[in-house]
Amino acid sequence: MNIPSDLKYTKDHEWIKIEGDTATIGITDFAQGELGDIVYVEVETVDETLDVEEIFGTVEAVKTVSDLFLPLSGEITEFNESLEDEPEKVNSDPYGEGWMIKMKFSDASQVEDLLSADDYKAIVGA
Repeated sequence: MNIPSDLKYTKDHEWIKIEGDTATIGITDFAQGELGDIVYVEVETVDETLDVEEIFGTVEAVKTVSDLFLPLSGEITEFNESLEDEPEKVNSDPYGEGWMIKMKFSDASQVEDLLSADDYKAIVGA
């Protein structure tokens, strides 16, 4: 199981890459493995400002649909539109081409509430 040490994580199995005041967000290798083959990713919140832990989209696998929870408050600025045609990128490259959204976060102190790679490993038993 791949859990890159340079990223932040949530208990909801999302990863967050912080670059300045922008965060790139996707689901973890553990999450995609638990979900199985991902067939659809839906994000209809681009240009919306949401609070931490609000639902920003859904990911649909063969057997289930899971909500995606925003790890930081702020405005969603971009959706990875390549996932519309190739949602399987979330399975094959969850930390690269399988990213889901980019956002401008509004409260930098919330970053401190995110999990480190070691904290996330402890949650998933890695």
